[in-house]
Amino acid sequence: QVQLVESGGGLVQAGGSLRLACAASGRTLSRYTMAWFRQAPGKERDFVAGMTWRLSIADYVDSVKGRFTFSRDNAKNTVYLQMNSLKPEDTAVYYCAASDYSTVPRRPGSYDSWGQGTQVTVSS
Repeated sequence: QVQLVESGGGLVQAGGSLRLACAASGRTLSRYTMAWFRQAPGKERDFVAGMTWRLSIADYVDSVKGRFTFSRDNAKNTVYLQMNSLKPEDTAVYYCAASDYSTVPRRPGSYDSWGQGTQVTVSS
């Protein structure tokens, strides 16, 4: 398994931006499909965005399309989630995850490695 550590969360006003980072150790991320999930209090962990290791094909949940951008820097063994035009409903703990799948699964159970999460709070 690969070890993942998220950073970049915080408190921001609605309309603001944050960039989350997920740094990996133990193994290179270049052969993993990577994804970001989020979990609000009392809710399930939901898929937000992901990218395949091959061809770097990105997938986004509809609610973040046009606002969030997933990127990966294999040389730094890090993936990012640029979040713009943030809304209060984006408030959640954001988790980074790695999968051996060649596509981008949206089920949390398809991911083998998880970070500890980083809190994102968007005030209205």
